[in-house]
Amino acid sequence: MSKLEKTAILSALKNLPNWELAEDGKSIGQVYMFGDFNSAFGFMTRIAMKAEKMDHHPEWFNVYNKVGVTLTTHDAGGVTQKDIDLATYCETVVAS
Repeated sequence: MSKLEKTAILSALKNLPNWELAEDGKSIGQVYMFGDFNSAFGFMTRIAMKAEKMDHHPEWFNVYNKVGVTLTTHDAGGVTQKDIDLATYCETVVAS
C-alpha cells in the first residue's frame, strides 16, 4: 500500500467524525468512551478480529471505559487506505 497524500487523508476524515490527523501527518487517531469496561473490551475484540483478517493492527490503549486508537501503516511510513478502512470499520462498530 502506498502512503496517502495529506489532502486525501483530510478528505477521508470528513467522513470519520472525531478522527484526527497527527501533527506529524503519519497517523490518524480517535478516543472512544464507552459506558463500562465490558463495552470497551467488546469493541476492542471486534476490532481485533477485523484487524487480524486485514493483517493490519492498531496501536491502542484501554483504561476502563476509554479506548484510544491510532492507525498508521508502518511499512508505508504513514496513512494508507488500510488505515482509512479500519477507521471506517471502527465507526461502524460503534454505531451498531
